[in-house]
Amino acid sequence: MPDSAIKTAWRFQTLESVERFISSDNVLAQLSLQNYVSNGFDTSLTANYVDSINPKTGKSFAKIPISSAVQVDHALQAATDAFKTWSKTTAAFRSSLLERVASLIEENKELLAVWESIDQGKTLARARVEVDRAATNFRYFATFILHQENAVRMIDGVALTYEHRSPTGVFALISPWNMPLYLLTWKIAPCLAFGCTAVAKPSEFTSMSAFLLCEIFRLAEIPPGVINIVFGDGATTGSRLVQSPLVKGVSFTGSTATGIKIRRDTADQIYKHISLELGGKNPTLVFDDVDLDKAVQTAATAAFENQGEICLCGSRIYVQSRIHEAFVASLKAYVEANYRCGDRTGAVASLQHYHKIVSYLALAKEENATFITGSVPPLEPSNGYWIEPVVLTDVSASSRIMQEEIFGPVVTIARFETEEECVQLANDSAYGLAAILLTKDGARMRRADKRT
Repeated sequence: MPDSAIKTAWRFQTLESVERFISSDNVLAQLSLQNYVSNGFDTSLTANYVDSINPKTGKSFAKIPISSAVQVDHALQAATDAFKTWSKTTAAFRSSLLERVASLIEENKELLAVWESIDQGKTLARARVEVDRAATNFRYFATFILHQENAVRMIDGVALTYEHRSPTGVFALISPWNMPLYLLTWKIAPCLAFGCTAVAKPSEFTSMSAFLLCEIFRLAEIPPGVINIVFGDGATTGSRLVQSPLVKGVSFTGSTATGIKIRRDTADQIYKHISLELGGKNPTLVFDDVDLDKAVQTAATAAFENQGEICLCGSRIYVQSRIHEAFVASLKAYVEANYRCGDRTGAVASLQHYHKIVSYLALAKEENATFITGSVPPLEPSNGYWIEPVVLTDVSASSRIMQEEIFGPVVTIARFETEEECVQLANDSAYGLAAILLTKDGARMRRADKRT
């Protein structure tokens, strides 16, 4: 391996060895991440760094560079140069390389999962699932591109039209901190599969798995410049990346506010393809014909998986009145038994995010919401960013708690009487990402699904 930092990270492949290493006094000197450009780690000096912090302890363990405009431009030029040849490769060739990446991810599953768990705060079990899904992303698109079909149409018997697809160019891929490896690979795999090149930027809060992925790309012998990874924040690194005229497309997953800013910043670049995957405030609708135990388990998983740090999480539960009290009691018992911190619940990803969640819980207390489980944590945590799962009732429909995305282990429960009221409550949101319907009545499910 060409770089001491990647050698260092790669050497520790078990949870115990990583925890020992990151607790050492000189860990920051040994683990300073570097950009990956043209199959090499960029050794040029960076003026600014931020610390990567283990959410489970609140302690720093790595230095993350804030890539400058010059460094971003260097990576973009590498991707632009590589596009000239990569775009002309066959689907079979690209497929074989993506399969190789998938296999290397699988071979190094524990390494990736352990570092992901340390870096993001999630449980190791959850991290292992996401590593599997990262490998699946590459394998899926490796197969998909081998079975592409173009449409041919005859129009009025006088004209024959056909589709021709060609690679677009360089893409800027910006991934979030909640599922760092999985969502980064969900962007990189299709981009490379269809003959485009990329400069990717992970969140500055969770950069380790992207750093390790660079070595996997090197081992897989992806041609130089096809995939480049730069580290940094949104204001400096991300902004330069998305606004560059060399970038023909942007794929961003993250907050709604940042997505709106990207749209505004690129509005005058009409050629640029923009894909924005933003927030959600998703309802879980529980009708009174459900199996109560199954409904409780489903609702809890939807609310608290990955500490509620998933845009698809069901953060608003609506329960039909006849079973409301029984559901609340069962959910309380189930959550308290199964979602203890450090067991099935990890730490939230950063101190900044911890403060955000605590502010919403303080608001809930001010508004006299009922805490069925959990409480308001201290504003300044002493040993990691841990928040017990919170179930709230008696929250006003107009409250910010009900209307805004909290993105943490917090769920509200309200009741409804009729299907019509249920649909109205579900749609009482600025978001429209997802919904969960729990009922045994297939006709009701289809009716509600069409209107939710």
